Formats: sequence, structure tokens, C-alpha cells
Amino acid sequence: MDSSASAQSQIARAAGVVMAGFVLSNITGLVKWVLVSRAFGTSAEIDAFNAANRLPEMLFYIMAGGALASAFVPTFTGFLAQGQRERAWHLASAVGNLVFLTLGLAAAVSAVAAPWLVRNVVAPGFTDPAQIALTVSLLRVLLLSAVIFGLSGLVMGVLNAEQHFLLPALAPTMLWLGWILGVLLLVPRWGIHGLAWGVVLGAAMHLGVQLPGLLGRGARYVPTLGLGDPAVREVGRLMAPRLVGVAVVQINFLVNTILASGMPEGSLTAINYAFFIMLMPQVVIAQAVAIAALPTFSAQAARGEMGALRASLATTLRGVVFLSLPASLGLTLLRRPVVSLLFERGAFDARSTDLVAWALLWYAAGLVGHALVEILSRAFYALKDTRTPVVVGTAAMSLNVVLSLALAALFQRLGWAPHGGLALANSVATWLEAAGLLLLMRQRLGGLEGARLGRGLAATALGAAAMTGALVLWLEMVSGEPTWVATLGGVALGAGVFWGISLISGAPEARELPRLVLERVR
Repeated sequence: MDSSASAQSQIARAAGVVMAGFVLSNITGLVKWVLVSRAFGTSAEIDAFNAANRLPEMLFYIMAGGALASAFVPTFTGFLAQGQRERAWHLASAVGNLVFLTLGLAAAVSAVAAPWLVRNVVAPGFTDPAQIALTVSLLRVLLLSAVIFGLSGLVMGVLNAEQHFLLPALAPTMLWLGWILGVLLLVPRWGIHGLAWGVVLGAAMHLGVQLPGLLGRGARYVPTLGLGDPAVREVGRLMAPRLVGVAVVQINFLVNTILASGMPEGSLTAINYAFFIMLMPQVVIAQAVAIAALPTFSAQAARGEMGALRASLATTLRGVVFLSLPASLGLTLLRRPVVSLLFERGAFDARSTDLVAWALLWYAAGLVGHALVEILSRAFYALKDTRTPVVVGTAAMSLNVVLSLALAALFQRLGWAPHGGLALANSVATWLEAAGLLLLMRQRLGGLEGARLGRGLAATALGAAAMTGALVLWLEMVSGEPTWVATLGGVALGAGVFWGISLISGAPEARELPRLVLERVR
């Protein structure tokens, strides 16, 4: 129990650092989207940019994003736990060289084939030759960012394995600052191309802010590909199934881009804005905790402490549900005033608000599912099982493609904006993925302390129900009032009611979170 408590305390401390960094990142990212929306609204230009950005993002995530971290961090951490630092850095060098070469080659081929890719893969729904040509030129610029992000993702994994979370947590803020500089300094001169170069600048800043973290950690670069190194092959073995899973997820996003490109103007940008708003709490809550928990889960698994891992995982799951459930309900009920307050200015008009709020309604329904998937998948990675999350995720995301086609068509027949069907498909598939992972992990660990988990979740559900009732009454009371009153007042009221009822109902997190916050402040 002492070991479990110590591990949970370590996760909580690390998560506090990552959450603080992600809060800053969310604020900066929000400023970025406010500036972008003011400059471009939901126009054909920003649709072209979002379509062009899909392929570089896809390359990064498939080659060096979550797939690399899930395979590299447990192996690198294992060397550190055994005191084999020289082998650890040899592994990092080899993997870094392979990532750079692979992404560089993929980016070069994609740049040459850009016209064909845009017409047949990225945005076949675009019919305007000028918009197609714009998408091609933007794609060629944005591909540079994928190569830089590959190296940055590896450095992030190294620092997280070393239990250093501050600089990696600041990296996303640097990325958004690059976007902001692009909007403010480059867009007035180069138009939408200025935003693309801002993304490249942000990628360089994302990498640069993390490099000082390698100092004093015995880091050494070895010019090798390590193809004969068993550790490199182990990373490749662990990474292979995860690559398939990430590829399926990214293909899913690509399918959404393709479908949205054939919908009314602004639909593609609307789902991007709505997904970003949903991700704001998801990043702070689930991704921050998952990043902090992976090294601890990995260490527990490496030592064979399955009881401690089970306890840590159960407590972590309960915590992310406590935070993500009210966020999901709040976004659902306050979606329109939130979107209006954040973005409705400049080129972003009332129609743009309606488009984004409609997609947000359906994306918010999947927020808790996204949070659970983040934590559960990290637990499998800690056990060096990348296959199970991939099989479950592949099944769920394959279903997502089918649901996207079916629900978009259904929405259109009902006279609803069809891009909402794309968002709902994502939420349904993610919930099914979370349920599958939860059942399999429960079998793997011989349970997840179900009774204690259930009591905490019941108290959280009571708080969420009370919050929902309070917000419905609030929105009726402030009908016709300024948007900021409805939004800020609703957030304050909802948070207060949720926390108060959860505390009375006995949710442990309602007691523990204020204490942890005060400890971090001190």
C-alpha cells in the first residue's frame, strides 16, 4: 500500500506540472484560434489550410507521434531503471536517426506528389482549381513541420522517461506561439501562406524549448541507425502494431476531411474548431495525467508490482472521470455561448458560430470516452502490450469510418447539417473503444477495485446531474443577456454546484484535488 500511495503521489505531482503546462498551452492555443478565426473565419482559404495540414499531421502521428512514445518510453525507461544509461542514449540516437530519415523521405515524396494527393486523397471534394492549387502549395510548406516534430517527439519521450515534465509541457505553447507570430507578422504580408510558415516556426520552437532539458542528463549522440541493436528492434516490434492503430486513427481523420470537403463551405473548418474546443479539457485532464502516469506504470510493471499498478490505474481512471464528466456536460450545455464568446468577431460571423456549435454538441458527448482511452492505453503500453490497444482501436476506428458515412447521410436526410454526423461518429466509436479496453484491462489485472471505483463514480454522477439541472435553469434565466454573462456565469455556477454536491456525496477527488492544488502552489 505504501508503494502504491507513493506511486500515486508521484503521478499526481508529475501530472500537476504537465497540467499547468497544458493549461498555458490551451490559453495560448485559444489565442491562436481567436486570431486565426478573426482573420479567416470559415472561408475557403482556411478550409484549404486545414485540408493541407491533415497529411503532415498524419505523417507525424504515424511515424513519430503516439506510436513512437508508446514503444520507446518503456524500453528507454527500462535501461534507466537498470542503470544502463549508455545503452539508453545509444537507443535514443538510433531511433532519432531512423525517425529523421523516414520522415524526411516521406515528406519529400509527398511534396513531389502533392498535386495528385490533394485531388485524390486529401480533399477530393474541392472543385475550385484555385483552391486546389492553394492547398498544394500550403501542403508543401507544412510538410517541413512533420520532420521537425518527429525529432521533437523523441526528445519529449526522453525527457518524460527521465521524469522531467516541465519543458515538454511547455513545448505545445511554443508551437502555438509560432502560429500566433505567423498570423500577426506573416499573414498581413503573405496571406494564408504566412500561417503555414508560422506552423513551421512553431515546430522549430517546439523542439528548441526542450533541448536544454537534455543538459546534465548524460545525453550523448551516436551516429548510428542501430539496425543490429536488439533494443532498437524491440522498439520496432512494440511500435509496429501501434503504427497500425495510429494509421487507422489518422485515416479516420482523413476520411472526415474528405467527406467535409464535399459539404457546405466552412464544414471542414467547423469540425476542426469544434474538435479543438473539445480537446482543451481533454488535453489538460487526460493527456496530462496519461503522460505523467506512463513512466510510473512502466516502472511498476517492470518490477512486477501488479497490485500497485492495479491500484494506481483504478485511482487514475476515477480521477479523470471526475474531471472530464462535468467538462463534457458543460461544453454540451454552453456550446453556443462558448463558441460565440471565443470566436465571433471579424470574419467569424453568426453562421460560423452555428456551424462550430453544432459539431461541438456531438464531439462533447465523447469527451469522457477520449479521457478513458488515454489512460487505459498507457497502462497497456506500460505492460509492453501495444497489440491490444491497436486491435481494439482499429476495430473502433474502422467502425467510425462506417458511422461517419452513415450518420452524415442520416443527418442530411433529417435536414441537419451533415458535419454533425462526423462528430457523433467519432464520439460513438471512442466510447466503444474505451469500453473494450476497460474490459480487457480488468481481465489482465484480475480486476480494477470495482467496489471502490464504483462508489467514487456514483458520487461524481450525482454531482454531474446536479450541475446539469443548475445550468439548464441558468440558461433560461440569462436568455437575452450578453454572451459573456451566460458563459462565465455558467462555468462558475456549474463548477461550484458539481464540486459541492460531489463533496457531499463522498467523491474522494472532491476532497483531494483542493489539497493537491494547494501543495503545488506552496
